[in-house]
Amino acid sequence: MKAMNMEAYRFSISWSRVIPHGKRRRGLSTEGLEFYDKVIDRTIAAGMKPYVTIFHWDTPQALVDEYGGFLSRNIVDDFRDYADLLFERYGDKVEKWITLNEPWTYVVKGFEEGVFAPGRCSDWVNRACQAGDSAVEPYRVAHHLLLAHAEAVKLYREKYKEGRKLGEIGITLVTFWFEPYSDSQADNDAAERAMDFMFGWFMNPVTYGHYPRTMKDLLGQRLPEILAHEADMLRNSYDFLGLNYYTTYYAKDNPNLNLLKLRYATDSRVIQTRTYRSMHACNFEASSWLYIYPEGIRKLLSYTKRTYGSPIIYITENGMYVLTYVDSFV
Repeated sequence: MKAMNMEAYRFSISWSRVIPHGKRRRGLSTEGLEFYDKVIDRTIAAGMKPYVTIFHWDTPQALVDEYGGFLSRNIVDDFRDYADLLFERYGDKVEKWITLNEPWTYVVKGFEEGVFAPGRCSDWVNRACQAGDSAVEPYRVAHHLLLAHAEAVKLYREKYKEGRKLGEIGITLVTFWFEPYSDSQADNDAAERAMDFMFGWFMNPVTYGHYPRTMKDLLGQRLPEILAHEADMLRNSYDFLGLNYYTTYYAKDNPNLNLLKLRYATDSRVIQTRTYRSMHACNFEASSWLYIYPEGIRKLLSYTKRTYGSPIIYITENGMYVLTYVDSFV
C-alpha cells in the first residue's frame, strides 16, 4: 500500500480479539490489543491514516450465548464499553472512527436469509436455520445496532473528541441504487421504497432520528419504536458517512404480499430485477449479482446530498468482478 502511495488504510478491530468474553469487566487480551497497536503504528509509519471500524459483523460468541447478541438490548451497553476501550487505547493515534460496517448486510444475511452468522431466519426461508423469524428479527437487530452506534458516537463526542480537532466518527452503509422498472408512478414509488428499506432504514435514523415513513406505514408494530431520548441521541450521529456502492437494480411494484409468509425481503412490496432495459452487465461467470452500472454511484451521491443535507462522504468500498487479471484490460 505504501508503494502504491495510498493515503489511508481502513481496517476493522475484532471485538473478541481484544475482549475475549465480550464484556470489558471480564478481562482483556493483552496480545490482541498489542496486535492492533502494531497495525496502527505501522499504518502511520507508512504515511497512511488509519480508518478504524469498530464492528464488522463478528459478535462475540460469549454474548450470543448469554443473551442472543444483537437480538437483545443488552448488547448496547457492552458495545459502548468495547468502543470506550478502543477510544481510550488508540484515540491519540486514530483520527477516523467507523462504528459499524454495513449493518444492512449483517442484519439481512444473518437474520433474514440465515446465510451468515448467526444463521437465523424463518424455517421456510432457509431450511438450514434452526431458529429465527425473518419478519421480526431483522428489524429488532437493526434497531439495537443503531442504538449501539448512537451510544458510541455520544461517548466519543463527550469524552474523547475535545482536544482532537481532526477526530471524526461516522458509520459505513451499503446500498444499491434503484431505477424504476417503468415510467409508471407505481414503479417510481417502488424505487423510492426500495431505497428507504435498504439505505433509509439506517440513514434516516442517524440523520433525522426516525425511520422512513414508508417503513412505518408498511411494517406497523414489527418496526421498533424509536423513543424520544433515543431519537435525540441518533439525530446527526455521524461526522461523516462511509458509503459502499457496487451495483444497481430495477424496482418493480409488487402489490401482492403473502400475509402468511412475511419477511423483510418482501416487506417493501418491491420486486428487484436486473433485466429489462439496456443496463450494462458484467459476465454471469464473474458475478451473479453485481451488474456494472457506473451511473449508479453518481445518482446515489446526488440522492444522498438531496435527501440528507450534503453530508461529508467517503467512498469506503466500490468495485467490480472480473474473470481474468487486470493486466488484460490495460
